[in-house]
Amino acid sequence: MQEVPEPEVGRDDVLVRVLRTGICGTDLHIFAWDPWAQSSVPVPLVVGHEFVGEIVQLGSDVHDLELGDLVSGEGHLVCGRCRNCMAGRRVQCSRTDSVGINHPGAFAEYIALPATNIWRHRPGIALDVAAIFDPFGNAVHAALTFPVLGEDVLVTGAGPIGIMAAAVAIYAGARFVVVTDLSEYRLELARKIGATLALGADASVPEAMARLGMVEGFDVGFEMSGSPRALRTMLPAMCHGGKIAMLGLPTEEFGVAWSRLITNMITVKGIYGREMFETWYWMSVLVSSGLDISPVVTHRFRAEDFEDAFEVVGSAECGKVVLTWDGS
Repeated sequence: MQEVPEPEVGRDDVLVRVLRTGICGTDLHIFAWDPWAQSSVPVPLVVGHEFVGEIVQLGSDVHDLELGDLVSGEGHLVCGRCRNCMAGRRVQCSRTDSVGINHPGAFAEYIALPATNIWRHRPGIALDVAAIFDPFGNAVHAALTFPVLGEDVLVTGAGPIGIMAAAVAIYAGARFVVVTDLSEYRLELARKIGATLALGADASVPEAMARLGMVEGFDVGFEMSGSPRALRTMLPAMCHGGKIAMLGLPTEEFGVAWSRLITNMITVKGIYGREMFETWYWMSVLVSSGLDISPVVTHRFRAEDFEDAFEVVGSAECGKVVLTWDGS
């Protein structure tokens, strides 16, 4: 922890006093200063990108937000001029900067962002939930990229985003939602949010399907772990014409059974970030209409105790870990 200058606020920006922040797996890579972090993060830099706070200053050209608004921020800063941006596909901007990675972030008392990246929360939202809207958005983007109403869903990876994606699928009307993971702690969280089955490393997905009376495979898959083993488990469990939303980032290249993917006519779609801002709208509607993602937040630390918080995140014996910046 160190003193840094208060962020400058341009005429199109807002200054936000940070109340709570979530710790992301990306932050863990930066904290460990692994090869990816060394090649990606300019130093010195305030890191962190999951946050909620209140607006304390408005740029001179900002007129649709107000002082005191409770807000979070879209962490992808897009160029606005590439073909995708000009066509309204900002999530696919080819020149994206990322808050807390190559743009000053939220692990500080204040963060400044363009007003176009600010999301104003609906009244009454819990601060812990608002603080994790960024990863919740990843979960919603993955979970709703294919129709799940009445479908059978397989989720590989019960990290916080995988658990939230499972919760969204359940809330959106999926029939069976089966979650797999190596961590019994996280499998218990999956059971807590209502997963039909939560399977450990030694469990058989085909046996689980038989227990549920499934005969044609899963309709939709969410691959949230980045594990080669997980995707290899998922592919043969999919029905013909099944659809996979793949959000987990593998650490290295690996082979898959392409012949099965082709002959079974399986669709695989890569998921990165959130649709700006349709996913944010869906998130707010889901939470305000009753979806409870608060069980995914399992630990809270004061910001000055960040080292203890990162140790918990690194242990994987946790769901989402939140840092408080307002003394609460």
